[in-house]
Amino acid sequence: MPSERVPPPVSFREALRFWFKLGCISFGGPAGQIALMHRELVAQRRWISERRFLHALNYCMLLPGPEAQQLATYLGWLMHRTWGGVAAGVLFVLPSLLLLIGLSSAYMAFGHLSWMAAVLWGIKPAVAAVVLQALQRMGSRTLKTPRRAPLLWAIAVLSFLAVAVLQVPFPAVVLVAALVGVLAQRGWPGQFGGVSAHQSVTAAPKAPPVAAEPLGASGVGAREPAWIDDHTPTPAHARFTPLRLARVLAAGAALWLVPMAALVVLWGWDGTLTQMAWFFTKAALLTFGGAYAVLPYVYQGAVEHFGWLSAAQMMDGLALGETTPGPLIMVVAFVGFVGGWGQEVLGPQALFWGAALAACVVTWFTFLPSFIFILAGGPLVEATHGKLQFTAPLTAITAAVVGVIASLAVFFVLHIARPGGASGPIDFAALGLALAAAWALLRLKWGVVPVICACAALGLARHFLFGA
Repeated sequence: MPSERVPPPVSFREALRFWFKLGCISFGGPAGQIALMHRELVAQRRWISERRFLHALNYCMLLPGPEAQQLATYLGWLMHRTWGGVAAGVLFVLPSLLLLIGLSSAYMAFGHLSWMAAVLWGIKPAVAAVVLQALQRMGSRTLKTPRRAPLLWAIAVLSFLAVAVLQVPFPAVVLVAALVGVLAQRGWPGQFGGVSAHQSVTAAPKAPPVAAEPLGASGVGAREPAWIDDHTPTPAHARFTPLRLARVLAAGAALWLVPMAALVVLWGWDGTLTQMAWFFTKAALLTFGGAYAVLPYVYQGAVEHFGWLSAAQMMDGLALGETTPGPLIMVVAFVGFVGGWGQEVLGPQALFWGAALAACVVTWFTFLPSFIFILAGGPLVEATHGKLQFTAPLTAITAAVVGVIASLAVFFVLHIARPGGASGPIDFAALGLALAAAWALLRLKWGVVPVICACAALGLARHFLFGA
């Protein structure tokens, strides 16, 4: 393998620029964000190999919280140690937080905005197309063909049916898939890319790794090596030591306890900000399956139990979350902002600053556990790289995720087809826009951001021209 084909080491400053850019353009929900990271990091920049990217993704899928933000944190940590992970995770959500604070302020000050509904009408079909694109990309890399990987296909199909038809919780699907991988890896290792893929690295290290089609490419070509490749030794900072684990856990505990203690001292345990911090800590730790699994829990607590906002405001916040970059779970910043505004946490003369403080408090306690999970568990995950007894269950989880993404795609298509419910009329215009967006992404190879912007513009044009 010629050394000149290996990308040069990536500087911390260059990585910072990329993570900030990613935070500004990461539309499309977790599926679209993961696909965007794959295209940028694996296919175009070649900072990390396909196999190591998927290995990290599988671990993030097991965790509660936003998997796309956790994946960015993991990859930043792998490349540039602890501060690299912290910077990647923070920059992934910071643009969205600032934008949501601004939009939430306009929402509270000026009421409902008719043009926002028009923008959302155009964005929803685009999001459905992004999910379809992510399904095609991840499925093509994980499932191969039914003849070569019948077990993985079965896992994907059964996962789809379990989620879409039987309403099985996502964590249960993940656990069953992992169990299938553990049980099947000894008798059927070829299903998981185990023997052949592993031997291709250990027995023939000079041979190029398995070919992979770059995202956005029109054909399959020879795969070029990455900066952190399949056979690249684990960096020293990514190796597990008990002392490092203890330091990470101690730092995480301090970062939770100190602000929580400050909130209790300043506002008391029953204060709005303190209760927000405690509630969203539980939401971050107890909910699996990404934003769509967290939202019902947040709705039940924020709307029905605490009354921080109304049901209509919660739905408007979800709409704002769909129209901004960053993880969809950033809708919690809207919940915090509206709750802080309505509860006047800093008094009636400082409504904006009190609401902004509440949004920041909610964001801190929602995302802090994700950083701890990655920085504490990352070395353990890196130690399992290339070991079939660990990669087989993770590969099975990836196959299950393909089925879950398929169910999400069906949900989006049905939602845009009949926005008023099963008894409502079919929105043929939205379906046509979804087909056009899918064509632009899958056949014309347009980027995610141009497609979303074009669909949003069409939604606005429809609103101003036809009043729809």
